[in-house]
Amino acid sequence: MRAYDLIELAGRNLREAGLRNSLTTLGIGVGVASLVAMLSLGIGLQKLATRQLGRSGLFDTVVVTSRQDSRGPRFAQAAPVTAQTKPLDDVARHNFEQMANVAEVYPNFSAVGDVRLETDKTGNHFTVVGTLPQSARTGEAFDDVQGSFFSSGTAEEAIILGDFGRDLLNLPREPRGTDVKLTPDQANQLLGKYIVLRYHKREAGESAPLAGNTTKKGQADPDDVDSGDDIKAEDAQSFNLVPKTLKLKIVGIVSSEPNRGLRQGRTPMFLPLQLAESLDMVQAGELWSTLRPSENKTYIALIVRVAKSKAVSQVEDEIRKQGFSTFSILDASKGITRFFTFLDLFLGIFGSLALAVASLGIVNTLVMAILERRREIGIMKALGASDGDVKRIFFVEAGSMGILGGALGAGLGWTIGRAINFATNIYLQRQDIKPENFWVVPIWLVAAALGFSVFVSMFAGLYPASRAAKLDPVQALRHD
Repeated sequence: MRAYDLIELAGRNLREAGLRNSLTTLGIGVGVASLVAMLSLGIGLQKLATRQLGRSGLFDTVVVTSRQDSRGPRFAQAAPVTAQTKPLDDVARHNFEQMANVAEVYPNFSAVGDVRLETDKTGNHFTVVGTLPQSARTGEAFDDVQGSFFSSGTAEEAIILGDFGRDLLNLPREPRGTDVKLTPDQANQLLGKYIVLRYHKREAGESAPLAGNTTKKGQADPDDVDSGDDIKAEDAQSFNLVPKTLKLKIVGIVSSEPNRGLRQGRTPMFLPLQLAESLDMVQAGELWSTLRPSENKTYIALIVRVAKSKAVSQVEDEIRKQGFSTFSILDASKGITRFFTFLDLFLGIFGSLALAVASLGIVNTLVMAILERRREIGIMKALGASDGDVKRIFFVEAGSMGILGGALGAGLGWTIGRAINFATNIYLQRQDIKPENFWVVPIWLVAAALGFSVFVSMFAGLYPASRAAKLDPVQALRHD
């Protein structure tokens, strides 16, 4: 039997019992709609999480510390024991910049200082000062920035957190850790105004004497337990802390801290990275590095930003092979991808239950068709139709209901997702939360839903088709 004849005959049979076949097709559509809706929710949530975490700058970032430095992140992965210990200096920074898939490398800067408004002569605020590269302007922390980002990497400007802005205005503090957004009036009192930062700059001093306490004549004190340490005089360093003052213009106010997961503690104020490096401010833990002399400038930690989040593991491995310890959010959250895999699996299983129920409707519809068309089947077999031809007729009918139901279900699932997404975003806007698209229906999901619908429909048609093919034509022709 030709394919055209099969399709024409199946279409005619489906039209004869239009109401019953339409209800069966609708049942398939509802099953596919539930499957598409469930899976599109899981896909949308995964994309939302990936998008938000990607914009936070955490999932494409590697924190690098020296293996000899015990102040690295708690989850840092150490370099191989056989690797040679190296200082984290300008040479290492340059090497990291030359690696494949590395977008930029900059210091994890953290200094302290006294800050006050230029017009406030008495209100000094001791605070931690951080830095931001120019690439940070696209981060999610600046979606609702009041003001703007730095005009350049060397501009004498500052971006502050909202709660620190309240401190500068001598307003009551919010609970610790709360993301504070200033009112327009409060922000206008700070934006464009100048603050005065008092900090300490490190300047080299004269060479220090031999390690250990010394006598007036410069000889080592025999009572000093450290006098026998093998530290050469030329390796000892001396430096002075020189107080400095810098006037900065407040250009932006943010409610949440940029790159919060990469710092220990809270950083209420940020400077342009290039400006901060030129100031040579004394950073927290700076004294530690002075005990390990190096011809190049050393760093407490370096931030390596990777161009693709998929390449983070590869970059980490290369850095550890060079003798450094690394840390990335992927190290502490390797179960996130697994979680979404299980979530999609369970959503797919529950979504398929309605499709399984619909498959029972297909079986019922086709079995009823056999009982109604026994005489027709007998005539076809008497005219020379084989058992295979009869099976193919019922398979085509089942597949047709699967295709129509799948198309209907995919459209219905997409409509349900759009409607729920629209209603949810209205609620989010009323709560002053940025709307998000958390319901995603990719093309591959529509194609997979159609294919799965046809497969389930044809599987459900196995029994009715086999039963129809086994009919005895003589008995079928006798049937009234």
